[in-house]
Amino acid sequence: MNYYLDVETTGLDELHDKIITIQYMELERNTGKPVGPLKILKEWESDEKTILKRFIEDFVPENDWAFVPIGFNLQFEHKFLWQRCISNGLQPVDILKGPFLDLKTIAVLMNKGEFKGASLHNITNKPHSGSNIPNLYFEKKYEEIENYVKNETDEFSKFCIRLYEEMPQLLENMKK
Repeated sequence: MNYYLDVETTGLDELHDKIITIQYMELERNTGKPVGPLKILKEWESDEKTILKRFIEDFVPENDWAFVPIGFNLQFEHKFLWQRCISNGLQPVDILKGPFLDLKTIAVLMNKGEFKGASLHNITNKPHSGSNIPNLYFEKKYEEIENYVKNETDEFSKFCIRLYEEMPQLLENMKK
């Protein structure tokens, strides 16, 4: 099954910063449309180790096709999930060992091969990057973090669905 996957963190250093949310949502395989609810695992309701364990339970790492991650810059999620599992005494999760779809590559191509400017907030109606999430977390503005996560998920979903709709036509045009 395909799943949108994203995390929010207290910073960019997987050794010292922690994961504060893990969010995922099942997507229909042939359309990219959401078919399940958005799950947001929140560190502030338990702790980082607990949300990692919960994710691992749903992730089913021994079956590559049970959880096919679709995201935007999955390298970031991978390095944090891997290291934060180790830091919490858990078996590390490798979300990139099996099939996955990273839409960041498509955004770079849409941006004429430039990485700068190919962020989700630059190519969708997402209002801003997540750079303020650590401050919101330290200020205990959890509702604002949840709203950000939901908005980001909506914008990612729209982008993904549009790619599923338009990419087959591009393929047909390439064959001509």
